[in-house]
Amino acid sequence: MRRVLIVKLSSLGDVIHAMPVVADLRAALPGVCIDWVVEPGFAPLVRRVEGIGEVIDCAQRRWRKRWWTADVQREKQAFRARLQQHRYDVVLDLQGLTKSALVARQARTTPEGLRYALGNRTDGSGWEAPTRWLADRAITLAPHIHVVDRSRQMAAEALGYAVSGPPHFGLRARVVPSPQARTLVFVHGTSRDDKLWPEAHWIAFGQSLVQRGWRIALPQASEEEAQRAERIAAGVGAASCDLWPRMGLDALVDWMGGTQGVVGVDSGLSHLAVALDLPHVQLYNFPTAWRTGPLPEHGHAHQVSVGGDRVPALEEVESAWQRVAVARGVSP
Repeated sequence: MRRVLIVKLSSLGDVIHAMPVVADLRAALPGVCIDWVVEPGFAPLVRRVEGIGEVIDCAQRRWRKRWWTADVQREKQAFRARLQQHRYDVVLDLQGLTKSALVARQARTTPEGLRYALGNRTDGSGWEAPTRWLADRAITLAPHIHVVDRSRQMAAEALGYAVSGPPHFGLRARVVPSPQARTLVFVHGTSRDDKLWPEAHWIAFGQSLVQRGWRIALPQASEEEAQRAERIAAGVGAASCDLWPRMGLDALVDWMGGTQGVVGVDSGLSHLAVALDLPHVQLYNFPTAWRTGPLPEHGHAHQVSVGGDRVPALEEVESAWQRVAVARGVSP
């Protein structure tokens, strides 16, 4: 086994959830080279993963908007040339969509090489039947499975090894956290309003933390999130809050990696906190934490989910933060 290609194009949370496959492959197949096809926006993040070989940008989202133009056609030709530069012993379509299956189909394999795809829909996930038909072999998994376990189990079934131990994301920040710093990140923004936590709760929680010597970091990726961050900072006390500027994922990994913990709603940045192995409380307004949130069986005593059937109460979040901080040796 010389070379494996992972196809996982997007989105942020999905890309993060697939990262432990790299560590699994390296443990099972010493010396293997692992390449990854991903949307350009997430490529800087994948390049941070320990053990990754080449990261191949595939700008399908942008190409769809201007597919008829000469520039896009040239970009697609360049992508195919780079994709087909190597022959792969195994191609793993971990996305399970038609768009990813078509990318996997374009990759070149060795004479004995095979393309693998997910053969069925799992609970709460997106899946399209053409992935099964375009692959050389389709792998059927138990429908009720965590998204991290789904990718790990599929890769293990394809290459004939057993999944062992908690997931290792292999993602590292370039900065070394200061032992004197006490900064907690509030991930308050998400793509869906029904996943938000009430601003009054953020403010009350922030005020309680500030009284115990914490600073609050407030990232923002849009004008709406910037305005919310300003309101939270005003309520907590602007002198005790840091409003982070908008930044790319590469910089965000470093900034978040230099903090001492994260509390956040169900979003890509919260999943990034898990991958960075930070003390983390993830807030759920819906009963989906079993599928995407931190799990005890993943070995994360310092990472938990709260809520599920309703908006988490302030007291629940405060209690959860104290538990994960103590589990990691951080004074809450």
